[in-house]
Amino acid sequence: MFCQHLTNELWKLFGKKRTYIGFGAFLLAQNAMLLAFRFTRWKSDLERMLDGNGYLAQDYVSSLTVAVIMLIPQVILLLPLYTALVGGDLVAKEAEDGTLRMILARPVSRFRLLLVKWLAGLIFSAALVAVLGGTALLFASFWFPWKGMFVFAPGMVFNVLSAGDGLRLYICSQLFITVNASIILALAFMFSCFNMKPAAATILALSYLFVNLVMEGIPFFERFQDFLLPHHFRMWLLIYSQPTPWARIAESFCVLVAFNLTAFLIGAAAFQVRDIKS
Repeated sequence: MFCQHLTNELWKLFGKKRTYIGFGAFLLAQNAMLLAFRFTRWKSDLERMLDGNGYLAQDYVSSLTVAVIMLIPQVILLLPLYTALVGGDLVAKEAEDGTLRMILARPVSRFRLLLVKWLAGLIFSAALVAVLGGTALLFASFWFPWKGMFVFAPGMVFNVLSAGDGLRLYICSQLFITVNASIILALAFMFSCFNMKPAAATILALSYLFVNLVMEGIPFFERFQDFLLPHHFRMWLLIYSQPTPWARIAESFCVLVAFNLTAFLIGAAAFQVRDIKS
């Protein structure tokens, strides 16, 4: 019965048109970035950076390199937006439409209902990241050759890799991006369990992330960076470091998983005492 309930929830989630907004936005953004990389100074700046560090640009300006370059701004800007949009709808939208009363009239506990919706949200996050990473590499392969990989993030990563190692780490990084996406979705899901509109839950989740970003940029809060989400979100880029800081990545992974579970439990506690009939 639980699997059937989860299947029905997935059908309901992926049957909504707004669920696919993120998928379409990623496709448009990736093609726009590919055109910009191909026909602007973006590519020449990258080649100059490689040449200045003693590497042959022709060996590392590849589909893998461009795919990672495209992922960085999308993971920072677009991914939180569209996961929060879906997470804010999971409970609040049904309460707004009045269908939540009918669902709870059946012999299904509130905790199980929330658990199924939360799991459906996690599956959506994984699907969204899979499409994001897969299409980025696919579209980049149409424009650029399959060669070595170059990854650069100021203050974090500067590394060159073979095509095989680069692909392996690229796939591994998608798993950590999925964790990041699930955090924003869980945060919006938590707010949607309270008595508020779907848009309010989405805005609150994005506002929390924005406050974290602002605080991280203030020198006073450098000592508290371990308590800020963006510090742990960057673990997907650290996977490309040499040597890979597995201890740092494992620490961030545990923090994010704990944050995800905590958000779910807070939302579940609020939903248990909520009067749906009011």
